[in-house]
Amino acid sequence: MRSLAICMTFAMLFTTCTKDLDLEPAYGLNSASVYEDPGNYINVLAKVYAGLAVSGNQGPAGSPDIAGIDEGFSQYTRVMWNLQEICTDEAVCGWNDVGIPELNTMEWTASNSFVKAGYSRIYFQITLCNEFIRESSDSKLDERGFSDSDKNRIRMMNREARFLRALSYWHAIDLFGNVPFVTEEDAVGAFLPEQIDRASLFNYIESELLAIEGGMSAPKSNDYGRADQGAAWMLLAKLYLNSQVYTGVARYAQAAEYAQRIINSGAYALSTEYRFLFLADNDEAPAVNEIIFPVRFDAMNTQTWGGGTFFVHAFLGNDTQDPVEFGVNGGWAGYRTKQAFSSKMDTVGDTRNTLHTEGHQQLVEQIGVWTNGFPNSKYRNVTKTGDLPADADPSGNHVNTDFPMFRLADAYLIYAEAAARGSADMGTAMGYVNDLRQRAYGDNAHKVSSMTPLEVLDERARELHWEGHRRTDLVRFGLFTSGDYVWEYKGNSPTGVGVPDYINLYPLSADDVVANPNLVQNTGY
Repeated sequence: MRSLAICMTFAMLFTTCTKDLDLEPAYGLNSASVYEDPGNYINVLAKVYAGLAVSGNQGPAGSPDIAGIDEGFSQYTRVMWNLQEICTDEAVCGWNDVGIPELNTMEWTASNSFVKAGYSRIYFQITLCNEFIRESSDSKLDERGFSDSDKNRIRMMNREARFLRALSYWHAIDLFGNVPFVTEEDAVGAFLPEQIDRASLFNYIESELLAIEGGMSAPKSNDYGRADQGAAWMLLAKLYLNSQVYTGVARYAQAAEYAQRIINSGAYALSTEYRFLFLADNDEAPAVNEIIFPVRFDAMNTQTWGGGTFFVHAFLGNDTQDPVEFGVNGGWAGYRTKQAFSSKMDTVGDTRNTLHTEGHQQLVEQIGVWTNGFPNSKYRNVTKTGDLPADADPSGNHVNTDFPMFRLADAYLIYAEAAARGSADMGTAMGYVNDLRQRAYGDNAHKVSSMTPLEVLDERARELHWEGHRRTDLVRFGLFTSGDYVWEYKGNSPTGVGVPDYINLYPLSADDVVANPNLVQNTGY
């Protein structure tokens, strides 16, 4: 099941297409000779997928894609997770590494190293996608005289790369708003791209996904870890769910439509147990049946200090938690939950409550004190039986746990939110919610017959906590900056205060704004 992860290893050695990249701030490159052999395309595509998983060409460190920040900090899922979680009620980090304290207190600037790393990681990924898309166009394939079978195979890869580009542009529109815009149509080499407004970028992402989804592999018919129609539908559902934030126009009915396409496809099913989704064998049934699009990690072949390794180690302490139970050699004792979030979790019977309470107080009175706030034991590097995976890292450092970026439960809750907002059928929605609640509690005693939008938001917190969704959800509900809902150290107040609305967006990288006169910095920065 880890064939793509192993292919990524080959791609890490296949550096011709990336060795000259320097995202400070270059947006193009040229290595056309790589593409003369149709057999090379899968290797380059693997490098594009690997951009979500590894941080350079020599895992876990030593040859980084992005300079200026610790290589582990800049890994795609790790930096996106930090930008989505530790600025919210769900998480706090006690480390004093440059950039982290400001995320805890919502006081970041355009020079914040994590903000810069997130921005640079997105554009590194977009650059990889653009190059592959450019070199796999019909005109290029005709020019190279490839056979029809090779052309058809490469066209499928082209659509996957377009999905991956749309995914990164979705992260860009969500985190940064009006951003630099570059596609395969732009000139190869360093240049200064124009800035695209948020609504226009929304339209572009939508048009790309609608253009490719019909020609992608059917749901669950592609290799695990590669994008298919289900992934495209889910990204469309997420895009439409947040349309009012991005464009000023609500499109909840379309969010429900694409969520239901996923549900009605028959390709996906809820994992029988919630905990299975976050274990080292989540690439196997029953967890794999629920996962729509994962970022794959392999303890031996795709080593990184981000990704699964980060999700297991950084959320684990060594005081009242046993690292052996997590399949690693120790915890990094960094991240805990805040009381504002943990108070939403049902302490009796809900198996989604993965918070560790022994030796910890619920309230975060001091950010730097590990015992303030409950650690989250959600991610582990053990199998369903509690054993180490067969191909475990002997050092205990790196893990096999894949990150479920999109999963079926989120589709259920997208439909439920649309229903709560009057744009889908409430009876159908509550059937989906009750399926999740039945799995969570193991009985039918916790069913609901209706939900308000805010109740759906709380259900999302219980089901999807620490999966990188929280900031986006709070922004959509107008609660991220508002003083009506606060948490510990929001606005650098121990009890929490509201912050200016411009904080709903992160700033563009200060380096990029200085270098590119076409860019206008986000308001407030």
